[in-house]
Amino acid sequence: MGTHARNASPGYTISNLLNGGDLAEAALLGRNGLQISRGDLQGRVEALGGQLAAAGLNRTDRVAIVLENGPLAAVSFLGVAAAVVAAPLNPAYTQTEFEFALTDLPAAALLTDGTVAAANAAASTLGVPLLQLREDGTLSSFSAGRCPTSRPQDVALILHTSGTTGRPKRVPLTHANLTVSAMNIAEALALTSDDRCLNVMPLFHIHGLVGGLLASLAACASIVCEPGFDAFRFIPRLGETEATWYSAVPTVHQIVLGRSRDSISSSLPKLRFVRSSSSAMPRPVMDGIEALFGVPLIEAYGMTECSHQIASNPIPPGERRPGSVGLARGVDVAIVDGSGCDMGREGIGEVVIRGPSVTPGYEGLARELFTFPGGWLRTGDQGFLDQDGYLFLTGRLKELVNRGGEKIAPREVEETLLTHPAVAEAVVFAVSHPSLGEEVGAAVVLAAGHSATPAEIRTFAARRLAAFKVPRKLVVIDKIPLGPTGKPLRLGMAERLGLE
Repeated sequence: MGTHARNASPGYTISNLLNGGDLAEAALLGRNGLQISRGDLQGRVEALGGQLAAAGLNRTDRVAIVLENGPLAAVSFLGVAAAVVAAPLNPAYTQTEFEFALTDLPAAALLTDGTVAAANAAASTLGVPLLQLREDGTLSSFSAGRCPTSRPQDVALILHTSGTTGRPKRVPLTHANLTVSAMNIAEALALTSDDRCLNVMPLFHIHGLVGGLLASLAACASIVCEPGFDAFRFIPRLGETEATWYSAVPTVHQIVLGRSRDSISSSLPKLRFVRSSSSAMPRPVMDGIEALFGVPLIEAYGMTECSHQIASNPIPPGERRPGSVGLARGVDVAIVDGSGCDMGREGIGEVVIRGPSVTPGYEGLARELFTFPGGWLRTGDQGFLDQDGYLFLTGRLKELVNRGGEKIAPREVEETLLTHPAVAEAVVFAVSHPSLGEEVGAAVVLAAGHSATPAEIRTFAARRLAAFKVPRKLVVIDKIPLGPTGKPLRLGMAERLGLE
């Protein structure tokens, strides 16, 4: 039996998280047989931290990281976060987006391997120093110094919120925030050193950084750092890497399910479980993934401001409740009305949270702007707790379709559309209406080899939904527009698809 995850402690730092375990065992793996042992990883992290110190950076300086997904991105994040403040950015940004991020942080330096021209140009325009990274994860221009000693309360990571409802906000997360969350995830999933995660989630997003990378390291387990999600190679890679689990957003699971028709059942990998987080998992997709791999799908709930995990369904033999994101894990969860009054069990309202993994507060914003009295963080999600404390989400407050006063949760409509045999993917969103304010819109991707008209799909939905929930505008498209983390760009979708 493998070593189990350590109990969550608010006194840990990123460096502490890397200690322990068999130093000779693989920690990070990549393409072409690359393996980095736990001992080697510790050495690389300390060496990079020492070089950052030699470059004149201290533990409060923000270092932007622009690297493609893979082991180098993982090593760099760990080395920067252990010594100073890591700010990983999406390599697909434009120069304008890089300039905004570098200015907003503000970045003391940009760490890169030089392959992303837009990032280099942005740093040059702004006069931000470039730190050139070698393939082994060390800097090309600085000798090793003494790695700064960070404290649990120090900020280790800065991420921007997506900015879909306004200007992106800076979310600082401390060493304690991140390590507590990582250990909570490892405990919820019963991870041990025998586990191996195939990570396809981007390492500039909280899901990949904590749900994949840090949680695995907390359990002394290993993680395969893929360049990204390749729909055609994903299932074979699960087998080739001997992965025991993977975590992804529902859209990725939908694509995996669609591609599974090309896989021979005998070649399917032997997983222990599959995990889903970052947005609501449609029941048909959950059922399909469980049938495909023959293992439980563990749906979890998280957000950047809580260092990823808020709640998770238990690993069997614990009870998983369909439609629920599970039980609170390491944080307090409550449901409140618009005034912040507790709605109790079964009452529908806004989900609020508090606990050791929750950010100290958005930078530059008063804490009261996003919390109710008592230190509760407003998640912006609507839901309820059942009598046993299982959390059910009914939608994003800002994404609910308000059709003449009738509030419609996109998730419910999406799940209905996905039961149509010809529908592989679906996204539901608001479309402006002159008298009702908003109307229900939908876009679907058809399964390979199937055909259906928008009218046929709407008729199908009308037999299963109340009339006011049936999409009035429905289009068939080849691909649903997604954000950098794999979530559908629900806000503004109608405009993107030319429905407004």
